[in-house]
Amino acid sequence: ECPLCLLPQPPEAFPTLASCTHRSCWACLEQYLRLAVSESRVPVSCPHCPAALQPADVHRLLPEPALRDKYEEFMLRRLLVADPGTRWCPAPDCSYAVFAHGCAECPRLTCGREGCGTEFCYHCRQPWHPDGPCAPVPLVPSVVTPTAQLAQPEELAHGETLAQAEAEDIKVCPRCSAFIMKINDGSCNRMNCTVCGCLFCWLCLREISDVHFLSPSGCTFWGKRPWSRTRRILWQLGMVLGAPMVISLAAGVAVPVITIGIPIYMGRKVLAGGPGSRRSSLSGCQQCLSVTSSVLLSLFVSPIITALTVGVGVPLMLTYVYGTVMLSLCR
Repeated sequence: ECPLCLLPQPPEAFPTLASCTHRSCWACLEQYLRLAVSESRVPVSCPHCPAALQPADVHRLLPEPALRDKYEEFMLRRLLVADPGTRWCPAPDCSYAVFAHGCAECPRLTCGREGCGTEFCYHCRQPWHPDGPCAPVPLVPSVVTPTAQLAQPEELAHGETLAQAEAEDIKVCPRCSAFIMKINDGSCNRMNCTVCGCLFCWLCLREISDVHFLSPSGCTFWGKRPWSRTRRILWQLGMVLGAPMVISLAAGVAVPVITIGIPIYMGRKVLAGGPGSRRSSLSGCQQCLSVTSSVLLSLFVSPIITALTVGVGVPLMLTYVYGTVMLSLCR
């Protein structure tokens, strides 16, 4: 039975994959790859796990030559976008990449595609401007069209409101400048660019690490806007002043819970048994001996686990509060 369509299939309908051991029927894999490549979600991962499918498997499963060409183009783009020295020609309908390593002092670049020859700037990636500095790039396309300039003031105000709403819903990737659209309804702010694979924060448009939303930057995992400066400073002061009490309280609760809870849990686990256990074949004396030995072993191990938890967790929390938070507060 295919785990995707839940239909019984003959064994030859399940192709093998070089990336992992998961099996799905040929028709489901074709449809999955067709959608993934059409949406430029490359490299394509297995539908059951994060393992990336090998290009040979993708070519074997994709029936259309046009989709195979798109897959190769998207993979090449993903590789080039990750290169900090690559620049893309800004001319319409031109997807030519220019390798521009060491061009910061001489920023004038020329597209090498035959019939194009567009000149553009290495720094701002816009058409070449010899007589002035780099102009700021607009973050979002304007929603108000030229014909809207002839409209009534009420209609123009409505268009500006739409433009402002559109500006909140469309932003650019901080790495490749691709337009990213998200409904700004307070949902998850951890964004993943499908063009270059960049992980960035929707609120501050910075590439994020695993602790970005735990840092005192004001960015929240869920929310429409970062915290205000006043709220951020009050939260940081509260963390600095209240950290000793909160950490002491957490450690005071964790020590008895871990020390007593582990032996109780292990005793109940051994006493209850589980699927395939041999509890029914043991006598009462043997069961009592098994439970007693597990509890005694847990009583020996639980203080070690408690000491490691408190000895590692408390210094890490103190280092974060009086290191990262204090530095941010002093700024």
